[in-house]
Amino acid sequence: MAMSDGIEGYDLIGDVHGCGATLAALLEKLGYHLRQGVYRHPRRRVIFLGDLIDRGPRIRLAVNIARRMVEAGEAHIVLGNHEYNALAYCGRDPEGGFLRAHTPRHNRIIKDTLEQYSDHLNEWDDTLAWFMQIPLFLERDGLRVVHACWDQSLIDAFRLERPDGRMDEAFLRESAKHGTKAFAIMDRLTRGSHLMLPDNLEIHSGDGFRRRSFRTHFWARDPHTYGDVVFQPDNLPGDLELRALSDSERARLSYYGPDEPPLFIGHYWCEGIPALPAPNVACLDYSAVKFGRLVAYRWSGEAQLNANHFVWLKVPRDEQAMPRPWEIDFD
Repeated sequence: MAMSDGIEGYDLIGDVHGCGATLAALLEKLGYHLRQGVYRHPRRRVIFLGDLIDRGPRIRLAVNIARRMVEAGEAHIVLGNHEYNALAYCGRDPEGGFLRAHTPRHNRIIKDTLEQYSDHLNEWDDTLAWFMQIPLFLERDGLRVVHACWDQSLIDAFRLERPDGRMDEAFLRESAKHGTKAFAIMDRLTRGSHLMLPDNLEIHSGDGFRRRSFRTHFWARDPHTYGDVVFQPDNLPGDLELRALSDSERARLSYYGPDEPPLFIGHYWCEGIPALPAPNVACLDYSAVKFGRLVAYRWSGEAQLNANHFVWLKVPRDEQAMPRPWEIDFD
């Protein structure tokens, strides 16, 4: 099929999480080269799946690379839950508090980002303003992109008021209130669906957090058990994978059918060699910041995705020793 702007296809890149030096190396591997401060390819464009920030050692570099590409027309991007979290963490509510509470858990998640911008506060403010311009989803040239979950009914509801897919300040404030339509839209599109664990059970995650819910996918046509929908690297406690889904739990799940257009997501901390969870769905988050893989998919218009089109780099243990942002020449 013919692509917008006469290009041959898109290279979709999963959650970078501050692995900026590895991002630069992956772009080079994909045939993008730095010209006039922007990574460019003569025949292709990048789509970033969000979550540029938090946890990694080169957060400013990752944001700088992506933003320069987007603003030069060499890339597109969708909002990740970590960009949204930053907006809510720094945003004020009408009573003078913050939209996202500054709890120990939330403080820990954003800690590395705030530290790396601590001597660049004007740049951080400008970065937050740029995050506000990022759409929640993209649909172009026969593909779909969202950070966590494509829920058509919620996307349609959002498009009614915001056809460009971008939120405004009023929506940001409303989305911080549990029970609102704005909260449901933001939560599902950037965090996906999840189910509560029964009997006050907890998952002790590899990232040091305790969770009382588990992440679920949305391409099982007729799921019956927890194991039919769980989608995360952490195992469920005991034999919970065999537990039957209740009617109310099934009703809370989204569904993306096999006849829908190719969909690209991030968010889910996959591990191992990249693989397709469904013929028309690709997850590109392979735990880069946990020294996993920074993954791209080279899409050239195919309706059925092909695992041979994944391209990746393993994030090296010496990422800390790789070039500092100011050592990469953008000029």
